[in-house]
Amino acid sequence: MPACKILVVDDSPTERFFLAELLARKGYTVITAENGAQAIEKVRQERPDVVLMDVVMPGPNGFQVTRALARDPDTQDIPVILCTSKAAESDRIWGLRQGARGYLVKPVRPEELLARVADLAH
Repeated sequence: MPACKILVVDDSPTERFFLAELLARKGYTVITAENGAQAIEKVRQERPDVVLMDVVMPGPNGFQVTRALARDPDTQDIPVILCTSKAAESDRIWGLRQGARGYLVKPVRPEELLARVADLAH
């Protein structure tokens, strides 16, 4: 079985690198996107098994991209985990209502992130 493919979406190069390295060390194939528009394009091209999505980004934000992916029949089965600095309970509820399957607050705890990815990866 090929390694699971994870798309990491974050406008911060440092955060993208941290998450990509963490996942790659666990054997996942990692692709990245710098913003919401790029994320939608990469999801359509690459068909990742799981998407880790920042919320606060230029262009469409993570909530908007998550909603677009969840409502598109071609991408609605790809789970999205929001990884964001937005720690308010109302943000978490809103993110899950947009179709996210998980909501992690930065700085994410590596073991929590890896557990969520493992739960959702095919």
